[in-house]
Amino acid sequence: MQKINFNGFELFYKGDLELLNKPKIAIVGSRKASKYTKEITYLLAKKLSKKYTIISGGALGVDTQAHKGAYPNTIFVSPSSLDIIYPKSNENLIENIYKNALAISEYEKNYRPYKHTFLQRNRIIVALSDFVIIAEADKKSGSMGSYEWAKEYGKKVYVLPHRINESSGTRYLASTNQAEVIWDIDEFCKNLGIEENEKIMNLNEALKEYGSQLYEMELDGKVNIKNGKVYFN
Repeated sequence: MQKINFNGFELFYKGDLELLNKPKIAIVGSRKASKYTKEITYLLAKKLSKKYTIISGGALGVDTQAHKGAYPNTIFVSPSSLDIIYPKSNENLIENIYKNALAISEYEKNYRPYKHTFLQRNRIIVALSDFVIIAEADKKSGSMGSYEWAKEYGKKVYVLPHRINESSGTRYLASTNQAEVIWDIDEFCKNLGIEENEKIMNLNEALKEYGSQLYEMELDGKVNIKNGKVYFN
């Protein structure tokens, strides 16, 4: 591991430091995110990564989908030293980030995650980002702590729309005008200067052209099927 001073932070790192010099968006949220949230997070991160580096915390749920969607244009901020992979269940993803993206930590070696290191990790994620997207969060959750950091650092916060009784934290932020809702991913990306040149087809049209091969393509990660549309990767 090597060390760098960046934006006032003493950081240890593995991977491509050039990612720190790109515009960055933080995407964070619940470890127990719904299927809907995980799908939208993956798609949003994938589209945003055409222009922005996506920074997140490596946790299960939202963080995982953010890293996967943006990979290799992603930064993982660890709550432990980088010689300790946490969470262990994301070992393959984190190892790939070490090799082809960027991982950073405030801790040199043999430092295991504690409650306070997750809070400090969230602080770095927010501080290094241009703005923050909280994909899903209950009112009393660690993800809502990222909103407090965003408020302290003066970073704009966006949230995803959710059904009643779901994601109480982000719905509260939206209803009190403390966060802006991303109603349409393509429009949101367009407003950020990200041009849509990805191939998109209506599901029925794609089935006529590709037949059952379409679902094999989905399993291979060549397409994403969502809300009656097929997104070609």
